[in-house]
Amino acid sequence: MLYKRNHREVLERLSAFYDRGAQDRIFAKMNVPVPALDAYSASTKAGLVDYPDPRERIAFWDAYCSVGADLADDSIPCAYLSECDQGLYGALVGAKDVRYLNDPSWGWVSSMTLPFVGDLSEIASLTLDEDGPWARRYDEQLRVFAKGAAGRFGISHFTLINGMNFLVELRGATNAYLDLVDDPEEVRRVFDFADRVNTWVHRRFFEVVGLLEGGTCSNLAQWLPGRSLGESIDPFHLASPALCEEWGREPVERIFARFDGGIVHLHSNGHHLLEGATTLKGLRLIVFGDEPFNPPVYLKLDELARRRGDVPIWLAYPFDAFAPALEAKTLPRNVFYNVTGVPDRATANDLMEAVKAY
Repeated sequence: MLYKRNHREVLERLSAFYDRGAQDRIFAKMNVPVPALDAYSASTKAGLVDYPDPRERIAFWDAYCSVGADLADDSIPCAYLSECDQGLYGALVGAKDVRYLNDPSWGWVSSMTLPFVGDLSEIASLTLDEDGPWARRYDEQLRVFAKGAAGRFGISHFTLINGMNFLVELRGATNAYLDLVDDPEEVRRVFDFADRVNTWVHRRFFEVVGLLEGGTCSNLAQWLPGRSLGESIDPFHLASPALCEEWGREPVERIFARFDGGIVHLHSNGHHLLEGATTLKGLRLIVFGDEPFNPPVYLKLDELARRRGDVPIWLAYPFDAFAPALEAKTLPRNVFYNVTGVPDRATANDLMEAVKAY
């Protein structure tokens, strides 16, 4: 891999991590300055945009990933299909209003559909259009990305919009929560449909993109063994663990079993779901996200690390706090640290010597 000279060492380390054979070790990605992202942030504005040319997007990712070639960290450089992160699923089953949002701080152009199903019973008439314009657009972007990345960097899996997420995409959040109470049998049929849609989307991903050294690239987990997925239980962040158990577990475990497991993420308002998430069959990793107006996750790490059992976890940790904690050896083990604000490559590689010796 041209943009990651130590990638074989990284894959060996990550294989042990995700197989839960590295309980006494730590892992880290060192986020150094990325000129391509700085240039993108300076040249674009946040807001709604048209669907971008995938050739321009893969050119951005090529420049973005190139900075990691000589980093000795545990990262695997990969492009993220942000354009397909949500809106694709609704578009494939009939949504007309698909919107793309540019985020200069991430370099992403994400997507979403406006809710378009007025009555729950209407979903029974929806079909997955495997040969329509949105399927062709998806296929073209996969092919352009796979060709553009070949030999240099990977293509990350992207989030599923499955189960309750799918219902929210079609009906809107308020209606989706009410549907659980008003018509649970119809909701189960919708979840079955969502499973078919998501299975098709991600089988197509692996057919075109393939695997890297027997595994799946990930913008968060970096690399996972087999055909691994990125799942979401976001709608249950506003619900009780009991409701998540009733409606959230089965869709996740069903699609994990169809592939080779995967990861889930928890936002700041979803930490009450941690214990349930750790028991998901096929789970490889729990990712903790940071959000504005909430304490950063690293300040709660000791508590969260105790509650997760032996499940590997991932979180962001600022360089100014990470470096002294690393030196003092106070960092919990069996954790992937996404170290932000690292000033330069030399500092990153010095830190990685201590990470690998931890």
